[in-house]
Amino acid sequence: MPRAAGSRPWGFDVAAFTEDGDDQRRARTGPPQKEAESTSDPASSAIPVSADGAKSNGAAQTGASSENSVPFQPSQPHVSRWPSHGWNLDDVTPTYGALDLGTNNCRLLLAKPSRRGFRVVDAFSRIIRLGEGVSQTGMLSNAAMDRTVDALRVCASKLARSGTNRVRCVATEACRIAGNGTVFLDRVRHELDLDIEVLSREAEAGLAVAGCSSLIDYRADYALIFDIGGGSSELVWLDLRAASQADGRKEAGGGAADRTGGALTMAAWTSLPVGVVTLAETFGGRMVTPVVFEAMVDHVADLIAPFEAEHRFVEKTRNADVHMLGTSGTVTTVAGIHLGLPRYDRSRVDGCWMHTRDVHDITYSLLDRSYEERVAEPCIGVDRADLVLAGCAILEAILRTWPCERLRVADRGLREGILTTLMSEDGVFRAGRRRRSGRNG
Repeated sequence: MPRAAGSRPWGFDVAAFTEDGDDQRRARTGPPQKEAESTSDPASSAIPVSADGAKSNGAAQTGASSENSVPFQPSQPHVSRWPSHGWNLDDVTPTYGALDLGTNNCRLLLAKPSRRGFRVVDAFSRIIRLGEGVSQTGMLSNAAMDRTVDALRVCASKLARSGTNRVRCVATEACRIAGNGTVFLDRVRHELDLDIEVLSREAEAGLAVAGCSSLIDYRADYALIFDIGGGSSELVWLDLRAASQADGRKEAGGGAADRTGGALTMAAWTSLPVGVVTLAETFGGRMVTPVVFEAMVDHVADLIAPFEAEHRFVEKTRNADVHMLGTSGTVTTVAGIHLGLPRYDRSRVDGCWMHTRDVHDITYSLLDRSYEERVAEPCIGVDRADLVLAGCAILEAILRTWPCERLRVADRGLREGILTTLMSEDGVFRAGRRRRSGRNG
């Protein structure tokens, strides 16, 4: 059963941030068949967006087929590169690092404090599918662990070269649930000298909120922040009424861009034991029919139902101003397709608004496409074509449970939340704000 918690503030400040360097374009480099890895620098900031995998709980057998028995084959990675400006050896500003080892991706972000939050100096992302098969076997496979060690070796090298002052490395659902997760992390510690902690579900949800809180519209009464992840999907309801009244931001022209910080009140949270990898492993990811898709949606809706029954947000938000904020590869992919991007462009996607009817339209247009057609979509590519419909099914279940008109898209989350909290602890974080031109959705 999904874990949930009652109403209370987070244990840390989830004030918004503005990540200077990371606001520059993160464009995919290369054709869709070469999207397994990317590094970034302040000039190009190239980081691919992905839908993380997940852990499915139970076995609706509809649609499970042999097409999911094909092991994951990483596509040709990009060549890693140094930042285009080189490392500034005279820069004494401390460098902070955040490493997120998920079920589907291994991602690293290096940044320095700035006048407007922080500026990204380097980044790395590679699809590793560490959680492949865990929902069936309960164990990390040797092939998945080897792929992940290869990616972590790149991260360890970047951390060593950058002279990072503080770093936090976390692992999420795959390592939480796998019987050999601890053994694997011991191997990583021994081989690479990387100390990776297994993050609790509540901490994961809190850091995701911290990482994207600058995109919350504080004129709303409630906001639902969700992260469709690898081994789990986190849902966090925020009650913004008290915060908005305290800041005097309910008048026209107020909102997230004007907020200067403070703790957010979490009305309730839950971590669903489902995500795109295991949902695809259970129901099928390549050949998804409308019947199979509806079975996926029903499966996720059944997991959400106890949380809604306990907290009754349908009733609470019936006459309220509500918006959703999605931080995951699923929503960024849907947004990229909606915008008609010839290649993924973070500067266009991060912070954009979508009507939920447009989300539905994109979802069902993808359902009409073949696997090969999804591969050809530049915002999906070969590494995500078998996962995107599983992510859309989770998103659809969320939207059917809590209908609303507005969804904001965040290409940021856990890593940014880690950096924010580390810098805040050291007293070097400034919660700068960008001004955005209102709601565009």
